Amino acid sequence: MAEKEMSFLDHLEELRWHLVRSFVAIFVVAIVIFANINFVFNEILLAHLKPDFATYQFFCKVFSSIGIDSSFCTIKFKQTLQALNPTQQLMTGIWSSLILGFVVAFPYILWEFWRFIAPGLHENEKKKSKGFIFTSSFLFFLGILFSYYVILPMSVYFFYNFEISDAIQNNFKLEAYISLITNTLLGVAIFFELPVVIFFLTKIGLITPEFLRKYRKHALVVVLVLSAIITPPDVASQVIVSVPIMILYEMSIYVSKFVLKQQQKNVTKSPRV
Repeated sequence: MAEKEMSFLDHLEELRWHLVRSFVAIFVVAIVIFANINFVFNEILLAHLKPDFATYQFFCKVFSSIGIDSSFCTIKFKQTLQALNPTQQLMTGIWSSLILGFVVAFPYILWEFWRFIAPGLHENEKKKSKGFIFTSSFLFFLGILFSYYVILPMSVYFFYNFEISDAIQNNFKLEAYISLITNTLLGVAIFFELPVVIFFLTKIGLITPEFLRKYRKHALVVVLVLSAIITPPDVASQVIVSVPIMILYEMSIYVSKFVLKQQQKNVTKSPRV
């Protein structure tokens, strides 16, 4: 017997339960993180304020070995973060736990999303989309790692040491610093989903390889400007940030081209009436 077709309200109910399970997963992970909040802050979220952070040491050795005078070898963070009201540390801890809960639970959230849309796909579409969860999760965590070990160390170093006058002292709020960390992590991770987004946009006809090639130079300018803003003022640091992002853009062009070729093959193979 054919499966009974679901009504609009049935679909909404189904979606509601997928969302509920996703939020439960986020909260469960967040509770575990909050139970270890001291470790999470000292060893993860505030790690970029330590001069011996792995990225600073790595760049120091690399730049020194090729004869470039690197400021990463003499990093000093004199300022301390400030909590300006009695509840700020608690609320920052809760919010950070929820954000990290989302990050850790991301593959499960994708799986719930997949379970919701899978019944509406044809068998051949299901087969072609089997790697959706793995690919999206891989790119997401690759973005997290790139942000954490490349972009954030440079950004934190730059903002902590940039000054327009010796008469002005940097005293950063805890909330502002953690917002910088979490927003950068999520922003870069979501940007790393670009090939997946381009895949689906090409399938529905909104993006073509020609469009991406046409605006390649514009994308390069934007990336270089952003790299110049968030990195120390040396060419090597800007290249380290901008090159991987442009590689991601080039990958998206090939993804779009691949999808378009597959669609053209399917049209050619489809029987004529």
